[in-house]
Amino acid sequence: MKVIVVGSSHGGYETVRGILAAHPETEIQWYEKGDFLSFLSCGMQLYLEGTVKDVNAVSYATPAGMRAQGVHVYTEQEITTVHPDRQTVHVVNHATGEERDEGYDKLVLAVGAVPFDLPVPGHDLENVYAMRGRDWAIKLKAKTVDPAIKNVVVIGSGYIGIEAAEVFAKAGKHVTVVDMLPRLLSLYLDAEFTDTLTQTMADHGIQAATGQGVKAFEGKHGKVTKLITDQGEYPADLVISAAGIRANTGFLKDVVALDDHGLIKINDYLQTSDPNIYAVGDATLVPFAPTGQPNRIALATNARRQGRIAAKNIFGDQVTMPTVSGSSALSVFDYHFASTGIKAGTSEKLGVKSQSVLVTDTAQPAFVPDAAGNAKVWFKLTFDPTDGRILGAQIMSKKDVTANINTISLAVQAKLTVYDLAYTDFFFQPGFDRPWNIMNIAAQKAIDSLK
Repeated sequence: MKVIVVGSSHGGYETVRGILAAHPETEIQWYEKGDFLSFLSCGMQLYLEGTVKDVNAVSYATPAGMRAQGVHVYTEQEITTVHPDRQTVHVVNHATGEERDEGYDKLVLAVGAVPFDLPVPGHDLENVYAMRGRDWAIKLKAKTVDPAIKNVVVIGSGYIGIEAAEVFAKAGKHVTVVDMLPRLLSLYLDAEFTDTLTQTMADHGIQAATGQGVKAFEGKHGKVTKLITDQGEYPADLVISAAGIRANTGFLKDVVALDDHGLIKINDYLQTSDPNIYAVGDATLVPFAPTGQPNRIALATNARRQGRIAAKNIFGDQVTMPTVSGSSALSVFDYHFASTGIKAGTSEKLGVKSQSVLVTDTAQPAFVPDAAGNAKVWFKLTFDPTDGRILGAQIMSKKDVTANINTISLAVQAKLTVYDLAYTDFFFQPGFDRPWNIMNIAAQKAIDSLK
């Protein structure tokens, strides 16, 4: 069998890896239109801050390593057209200018998403950057040490935007984060968490400009100098746009079925409207465990699950994509937080009735001194008020207690209730935890609220 995989990030890599594990005799052609294989934008902050020294290390694989396993790797070669009726793709080699057609038995689209380009005046000025991909990583690294860059404006307060803001604040720049939403990180955390994080960012030189829409960029001599919103103006020697992503599916309009947002429609087995074409990653929806409905959750973990399942199904297996809870985590200066599932701030939009309890406690018993790592913990548990089914949770502390969210993610997927969680057996040792885990305490509090 000949399988063509388009795209080399999380979903594409996992598809290739899955095929090699189970069917190493397969002819695999792996295409990446850029000049670098499998760059991981999720590792960009580590590179920009110097934790990772070599930008080329932020990758799953190398062409040489994959070719040694029998994979035909093509970089700087873009698939521009797909012909499902002939089961061929048209390939443009950007290095040589040559073009050719390739046939396939199965095609896996891991085309991902690209940064959303704000359609406002001045968006094409110099020093208006994105934070996605290896090329942008190299450019951004240079700006962290550029003495001409004093004021940085970040558009968007999701994970990518907050990572960018922290990088440049640590580099000594004055940073402003602009977002249309009323709170920073509001898609991931409720106000009890974001209030503390916003103040922490302010203490480190990051100004929040929320509830504001971008109207224009202004510049001098072709370089950006100012960002204008509907509420104010902000000096900017550098603008980093992290205002969302759009599916990279323009070339697939007449090839497979797309939804109103340009996302590829897939079935439970990751097949598109053409049974010989599969799709994985950020250009698709995934089944969301708390609602049972498809949702857009652009996370590396989801793309890799899809890639592994696609690798099975293209050979005739009938493995369905499991539901996911949308679990994610991030550090903001000294704080570590994680969330999963539904939050109080997102339940209404999802059409779900929810109730929540908030518990604040210390990570360890009171007799353990702060110097030993004992720290305040915020934990918020969200559940269905009719039957106590667990819908999601959020946790934050200066101590890394984020792994608790993995337990809640499993609880959401298994449809457990607060009654199940209230007395679940978790270990206790004063050097690690309290006699009652904070998840137990929250579940017990939830039960009291349901009486």
